[in-house]
Amino acid sequence: MKYISTIFLVTSLFLSSAASAETSVGQAGVDKLTKALAASMPNVRPNKISSTPIEGLYEVIVGTQVVYMSDDARFMIEGDLYDLKSKKNYSEDAKSGIRLAAMKQLGTEKMLVYRPEKVSNTITVVTDIDCPYCRRLHDEVPDYMENGVEVRYIFMPLKGSADMKKTISVWCADDQQLALDIAKAGGEVEEKTCDNPINEHLKVARELGVRGTPAILLEDGQMLPGYIPYNKLVAQMRQ
Repeated sequence: MKYISTIFLVTSLFLSSAASAETSVGQAGVDKLTKALAASMPNVRPNKISSTPIEGLYEVIVGTQVVYMSDDARFMIEGDLYDLKSKKNYSEDAKSGIRLAAMKQLGTEKMLVYRPEKVSNTITVVTDIDCPYCRRLHDEVPDYMENGVEVRYIFMPLKGSADMKKTISVWCADDQQLALDIAKAGGEVEEKTCDNPINEHLKVARELGVRGTPAILLEDGQMLPGYIPYNKLVAQMRQ
């Protein structure tokens, strides 16, 4: 019994030492790349640099961009990093973190929110008032509410000044939800102006890489482009 315990202790110490060494090597590479970037590209200020499962390759986050670089800042790769064995997308994990940070910075007080009595899940939808599939998604907001899903809207008016004016009128309405319901149904909304976050919405949507509406952001930061029926989306979130 004592012999087995000794083997277990030695094995544990070996694995702990190996993990510590691996972490040390990874951090050394991060430090080297940080210095190399500061010297070769002083105007580039990374938000985060971290090691990857590939020795000598480091993930660099600059604003909303994710790239991969060698520790001497000589080589750079743009594109997603996949582990084909585990089916993990390391780049998507990084992008999800960026999206969630952007949502936190904007804040729910600057979104138009439909909140059920009991919230089980949330989705954040980048929407345009007049796009057909955005309207189709909005028609299902009552279904989301019945299923305990909070719907948060960020606006991305894509059709010029008239679209922007309509969006601002919805935001500035005395009853925002009623105004949006009317506008989404094709009705007229009283024209109003006020201090509003719509330009911030546009900025965030572009930073997130949204090119069309609707775009749905899940709680884990995953972004789903296009319309998805509520029953399929709720099932996906709760599987």
